[in-house]
Amino acid sequence: MDAALARRLGDAQFPQWAGLPLRPLDQAGSDHVIHRLGEELTVRLPRHQDAIGQAAKEYAWLPRLAPHLPLAVPVPVAVGEPGFDCPWPWAVSRWLEGAVATAGALADSPRAAVRLAEFLTALQGLGTENAGGELTGELTGEPLTDRDSATRAAIAEVADVFDAAAMTELWDAALRAPGWDRPPVWFHGDFHTGNLLTTGGRLSAVIDFGGLGVGDPARDLTIAFTLMSAGGRAAFRDALGVDDATWTRGRGWALATGLNAYTSYAAVDARVAAQTTRQITEALIG
Repeated sequence: MDAALARRLGDAQFPQWAGLPLRPLDQAGSDHVIHRLGEELTVRLPRHQDAIGQAAKEYAWLPRLAPHLPLAVPVPVAVGEPGFDCPWPWAVSRWLEGAVATAGALADSPRAAVRLAEFLTALQGLGTENAGGELTGELTGEPLTDRDSATRAAIAEVADVFDAAAMTELWDAALRAPGWDRPPVWFHGDFHTGNLLTTGGRLSAVIDFGGLGVGDPARDLTIAFTLMSAGGRAAFRDALGVDDATWTRGRGWALATGLNAYTSYAAVDARVAAQTTRQITEALIG
């Protein structure tokens, strides 16, 4: 998924952009290889099969959701077809300027915490009626219980790094917590620091909606444990109006996803190791 492949795909399928310079981005996520195309576009190529539905999902839904959200989100402009050595659909989106948000800059910012609560409030407030039959498919997120086996295995794997008893206690509490008993709402699905952009030190955009879905919004509370300190979390929770059961499920999501990333990448990526260590630790604090 290098620049040569991105160039061949783009030139063949979207010749209107063939003359634009193409350069890879140093930091990209675990799901996509990203190249900047000219000054206004990005090319996103899936790294693995689990990411192949994102291009079509974002192209279908983000233009409908974006006008109602208080932070910028990616605007997909085209979905490319498999070709050459790329076996999956890929995407061209509008470039969003900004730096990736960090806990070091924003952990103690009540303004940032409230801004994120406002974003989630707006997202959750959008109607889900037009989702139709897709609620039984691509927009249905996995329940927390589906992660039970993998999470318990991860707890055992990292027992020499983190407090296994505390992790097990939190995980059991999250699974026991009453489920979401209100109408399903939109959730981002992968709401952590790596998917937030800042400009001028302030939050400006939310990216990477591959996990977008409709259901229990607790999974989006992960941001409270990847980005915020205890004070920021209090402001965030108050602004969002989160009940005890949803907060406990959110801590469970933060623990499960943090453990998954830690066991998968910490040994080979110091940045991920630091981020997920913080996420797991803060989830245990609550």
